[in-house]
Amino acid sequence: MASKKEDFSLSGPRHLTFIDWTNSHHRRSVAASLVKGVSISERDRQLKRQGAEALAPPWWEFFDFHLLRQLVDDADSSIFGAIYEFKPPTSHCHQSIDKSPRYIIAFRGIKLKRDSFCRDLELGLHLIGSGPHETSQFKIAIQAVQNAVATFGESNVWLAGHSLGAALALLAGKTMAKRGIFLQTFLFNSPFFSAPLEIIKDKRVKKGIRIASSVIKAGIALASKKNYQNSRSVDPFAALSEWIPYIFVNPRDHICSGYIGYFEHRKTMDDIGMGAIEKLATQHSLASLLMSAVGKDSEPLHLIPSANLVVNMSLAPHFKEAHGIHQWWRPDLTLQCQAYN
Repeated sequence: MASKKEDFSLSGPRHLTFIDWTNSHHRRSVAASLVKGVSISERDRQLKRQGAEALAPPWWEFFDFHLLRQLVDDADSSIFGAIYEFKPPTSHCHQSIDKSPRYIIAFRGIKLKRDSFCRDLELGLHLIGSGPHETSQFKIAIQAVQNAVATFGESNVWLAGHSLGAALALLAGKTMAKRGIFLQTFLFNSPFFSAPLEIIKDKRVKKGIRIASSVIKAGIALASKKNYQNSRSVDPFAALSEWIPYIFVNPRDHICSGYIGYFEHRKTMDDIGMGAIEKLATQHSLASLLMSAVGKDSEPLHLIPSANLVVNMSLAPHFKEAHGIHQWWRPDLTLQCQAYN
């Protein structure tokens, strides 16, 4: 039996009867809904729901998108992504259409249901370790992104993902940005791999830990001559600075809330005159530095120089709600938005 959250008529953003593509709430809601469409497509596949029984199509058809192609994992045939094409009726002659995407490539998060869970868990462990660069999902995803950009142009292609899917979208966006291609990207509850410092209530203690961590990371980076090596070639971190994805986080979701402190701490270090240390430290995680020390090049997936950080300050009763995709199309959200560059 389908859950209420799978049924678009019961839990989707049906209040958006007209999409103004210049409106940030509308763009966010559509991107999140298309991501949800990927998740429901995989659930339809698992339960063999086809034709009129399938619950996924309304999640994109309501917004005049058509499913162009599903992205399927070679390992277990699970659906982890989709390419959607925007085809508005010819009667929709509104100037905001000029701001719309032609294609959105979306990636779902981990499913806790049967069949795909083990594969999703395996990919999650790759994220914690060396990253998903060598997984079949990323190879399929980046090929799809590259083909779409080459065919339709970078201004016509958007990326979106939730949780594990946000990590895939982030990696695809970073890969393209290093080639000078900056895609509009929406990352919902994207994993931030570090100690969950946001749970510490004492601000002084938290600040002290962050400063100490920055000094340690900068010291290790200098000792390993990583900074010297980067100065002789194109700095991969600096090459990303013009790409400014949207990162949507909830403070009660400890999977993604680290982004709040990550960006706030950079400003704090500037304010106390330690900006030069933080400029080096912010490019590295302790894990990546330790990997480099043993001769393995490991770029932290979650670290980026620029972002539009959107924090949902609305109260979430529990972790599942704080990490869920449904929160991002609610019309009554209390959001704090900050651009970091």
